[in-house]
Amino acid sequence: MESIRQIFRIGYGPSSSHTMGPRRAASIFLERNRQACRFEVTLYSSLAATGKGHMTDLAILDVLLPVAQTTIRWEPKIVLPFHPNGMKFESFNAEDQVLESWTVFSIGGGVLANEKFNEQKAAEVYEMNSIREIQAWCEKTGHSYWEYVEQCEGPEIWEYLAEVWEVMQSAVSRGLEAEGNIPGGLGLRRKASDYMIRAKGYDGSMKGRGLVYAYALAVSEENACGGRIVTAPTCGSCGVIPAVLYHLKQTREFRDSRILRALATAGLFGNIVRTNASISGAEVGCQGEVGVACAMGAGAACQLFGGSSAQIEYAAEMGLEHHLGLTCDPVCGLVQIPCIERNAFAAARALDANAYANFSDGKHRVSFDQVVEVMRQTGHDLPSLYKETSEGGLAKKYTK
Repeated sequence: MESIRQIFRIGYGPSSSHTMGPRRAASIFLERNRQACRFEVTLYSSLAATGKGHMTDLAILDVLLPVAQTTIRWEPKIVLPFHPNGMKFESFNAEDQVLESWTVFSIGGGVLANEKFNEQKAAEVYEMNSIREIQAWCEKTGHSYWEYVEQCEGPEIWEYLAEVWEVMQSAVSRGLEAEGNIPGGLGLRRKASDYMIRAKGYDGSMKGRGLVYAYALAVSEENACGGRIVTAPTCGSCGVIPAVLYHLKQTREFRDSRILRALATAGLFGNIVRTNASISGAEVGCQGEVGVACAMGAGAACQLFGGSSAQIEYAAEMGLEHHLGLTCDPVCGLVQIPCIERNAFAAARALDANAYANFSDGKHRVSFDQVVEVMRQTGHDLPSLYKETSEGGLAKKYTK
C-alpha cells in the first residue's frame, strides 16, 4: 500500500479527477513536447460529459495554450476500457504531423494511470493492506493506527501533514470570509459566512452543528471556486475532514500534534479504500468520495476522543456503510449541487458515527474491510449515468 500522501494532495479545485489530474497530465505532456506547434486534447466519457462544469478544459488550456495553439475535443459517448476518465494528448509539428500521442486516465484523487504505468501503484510503503490486519497489530502491540503510519512512513510524514493541516485551516478561514456567487452559472451564493453567523446565535448542540456546517461549506465553496484545498480523499469531498477537525480544535482545544495524528489515522483508512476499491466518483459514485471522507473523519474524531482501535474502526465503518450506494450526479457537471451540501451533512454524520462508536465497546458484526468490498461491488453495479456523467439522477431532473 502506498503513502497517505496520495490521499492528501494539495492543489486547486474544483475536482481532483477532472481538474487536478488533467492539469498534471498536461504538464507532463508539455515537458516532453515543448517544440510542438500545436496540441490537440480529446476528453472521453465522464471527463467529456462533465468536464466543462469541472473546468477540465480550462485546467488543460492553462498549461498548454501559452506554448502553442490547443484544441479540446469532447467525446462523452466514447468510453475507453481502462477507466471512464480518459484523455488523449497529441502534439503536432509545423507540417501538422503527429509528434506524440499519449492516452492517460485520471483515476481519482489527482492520480494518473494507463496500461503502462499507474501512480496508484507507486512504491509500497505499508506491508499490511487491510484494517483487519492493522487492527490486530494495534491490539497485539498496544500501538495506535497513527503509530503504524509513522512506523511505515517515517517521521518526515509529520512535516507533510502539518502542511496539509495548514492548507485545510486556511481554506476554512478564506471560505468563512468570502461572499458572493459561486461561478458556473447556477447562481449559487456562498453560504458559509451566513451559517457561521446564525450558528453563533444558538447555544449548545445547535450552535455546534451549525458551525460544523459552516466549516464544511467554507472549504467546499472554496473548492467550487477553484481555491487551494487538500484532497481528502478528493476535491469533491474536501470539506468533510477539515470541518470535523477544525470544529474539534475550536471547541475542545486539541493541540495540533494530536490533530496531525488524527489526520494520519484518517489517511490510513482512506488509503485502504483507495487500495482495495476506489475513491473515484466516475468509477464508484459519490460513495467513494463523500462516503470515504465521512469514514475518514469519523475515525479521526474517534481517535481524538480516546477511542480504542476497535471503536475507531467501528466509527469509520459506519461512516462508509451509511453512504453505500450514494450516486454521483452533479447538476450541470459542477461540483456544487448536491456536492457542497453533502460535505456539510457528511461532516455532521462523521461526528455522529464517532459518538455512536464511543458509546459502544467497539464490537460489531460488519467490518470496515467488508464494507469497502461492498462499496467496490456496488460501484461496479451502478449504471454509468450515476457515476459523474450528469446523465441521470438530480443532474437530469433539475432544471434552472
